[in-house]
Amino acid sequence: MKLTVLGSGSPEAYLRRASSGYLLDIGDDVVLFDCGGGVYDNLLRAGRKPSEITHIFFSHLHSDHMMDYARLIHAAWDEGGRPVQVFGPDPIGFITQGYFGPQGVLSHDLRARTELLPSQEVWKARGGTLPRPWPAPDVTEITPGFTFQGNGWRLTSCEVPHAQPALTCMAFAVESEGRKFVYSGDAGICDALTALITDADLLLHWCYRLDGETAHPLMLPVTPTPSQIAQVAKSAGVKRLLLTHFRIHMDAPEGHAAALKALAEHFGENSRIVEDLDEYTV
Repeated sequence: MKLTVLGSGSPEAYLRRASSGYLLDIGDDVVLFDCGGGVYDNLLRAGRKPSEITHIFFSHLHSDHMMDYARLIHAAWDEGGRPVQVFGPDPIGFITQGYFGPQGVLSHDLRARTELLPSQEVWKARGGTLPRPWPAPDVTEITPGFTFQGNGWRLTSCEVPHAQPALTCMAFAVESEGRKFVYSGDAGICDALTALITDADLLLHWCYRLDGETAHPLMLPVTPTPSQIAQVAKSAGVKRLLLTHFRIHMDAPEGHAAALKALAEHFGENSRIVEDLDEYTV
């Protein structure tokens, strides 16, 4: 498995980091976890095409985890790609119809592209055939505990505390050829996540605040610090730990230094803070 970081930031507008998005190459499949703002552009910067994506899994439906969803699906369709398999919590089906359905926000664009003669001629010149169907991602709404059997890989999931009850929030583990990758989504530490990350070869965990930062009491249990994440990962037998979802103020030199010191102290050397377009072998 190969992980490519397409977005390692937060909802904040930030040149250094796009919002959340992580590409996992597994054999012939190309799996995208979340698709926040800026992920589409970084996919292209990584030398990849939208039509390469075979599966999308949404950890939850905050905007910074799905803002580029419509852009990616539209571009994959315009390249003539196969329908993408999309998995996410309710209401991902409603959202998809809101983009690509007969009365969706893109319906006027899609009618123009598929029904106007000049657009049809452009499509045929690119190798397409008529009639040209609209984008039709294969959407499955999922709940925590969902499992999926891919071609040579298996995905499992659990619920994680983050934005309930407004949103269902999940973490995912992928196992293939004896290797295990876990993506926490936006997660507070909990027993279900600890079980999911046990013996992971690579854990990609969000980090929204640094050790010593003040936070509202309601935020404390759902925003673990580098030290807390490192301690849990170490106790669960994780072999490699990557922190992501860094906010602007956390990227100041002193913030980075503090986070790296906490990782080294509580987890060990095989840990780091990711950057957009980083690549890792699982």
